[in-house]
Amino acid sequence: MKIKMIITALLLSLSLTAAAQFTTIAEAYEVRLSDVRLPQSEAGTIAFKKCVECDYEVRRVNAATIWEFNGQRMSLEKFRRALATVDRSENIPVQVLHHLESNQVTKVWILIP
Repeated sequence: MKIKMIITALLLSLSLTAAAQFTTIAEAYEVRLSDVRLPQSEAGTIAFKKCVECDYEVRRVNAATIWEFNGQRMSLEKFRRALATVDRSENIPVQVLHHLESNQVTKVWILIP
């Protein structure tokens, strides 16, 4: 019985040290469509508000940034045209994935119900 307890305690202590090594490399934000300002070019910046009372946050984008509209990957220009057809007054969420180390947005996507 003691051996089982020792092995269990040992395994639990090993799992705790492994869990302590996790680091956050990216944060995802769900923001309202009306609170997003898209970049003018692929090497520009995107601005968004995390909440209604929050100030706009500005993050860099580049040619590697992924733009998705209803699961379809597209260029920034096509993404802008697709969003132009959406009523911005509706409370439609946009997801923004921000890579913390590079301080750049790696993906922006929206799903229209």
